[in-house]
Amino acid sequence: MDTTLRQAGQVLLDAIPTMVLLLLLYAIYQNLLRKPLQRTLARRRECTEGAMQKARADIAVAEARTQEYEQKLREARLAIFKSQEARRQQAQQMRTRALEEARGGARQQIREARAAVEQDVAQARALLQAEAERLAAEIIRTVLKPAEAAPRVGGPA
Repeated sequence: MDTTLRQAGQVLLDAIPTMVLLLLLYAIYQNLLRKPLQRTLARRRECTEGAMQKARADIAVAEARTQEYEQKLREARLAIFKSQEARRQQAQQMRTRALEEARGGARQQIREARAAVEQDVAQARALLQAEAERLAAEIIRTVLKPAEAAPRVGGPA
């Protein structure tokens, strides 16, 4: 057993330079490779997160502008609709006015035509009355003339 312990001690003594080299290699790895790599990764993460935050902010700004644009578009459509409605009502009023004027003119023409027809009827009646009186007088003259000119038969002589 003594020999085994000595051999184990000898192996440990022989392993000391390997451990020192291993520790030295670990320290070199830490200082030359790991720490600069971690710093680079941290900077990259910061840049990436910063870029993502900037992208989120840009997206929020774009969404706000989109909403603003959509609101302005809705307002413009509403204004156009109101303008069209006002024009339509104005055109309807103009049509109504023109129709009323045309109806008034037609009524006036009808009144004038009726008056002219009544006047024509009155003139025609007057002419017919005069003609009827003239014809009646002529008929009376014609009927009475032969009776006056012809001798009476069976009458006092």
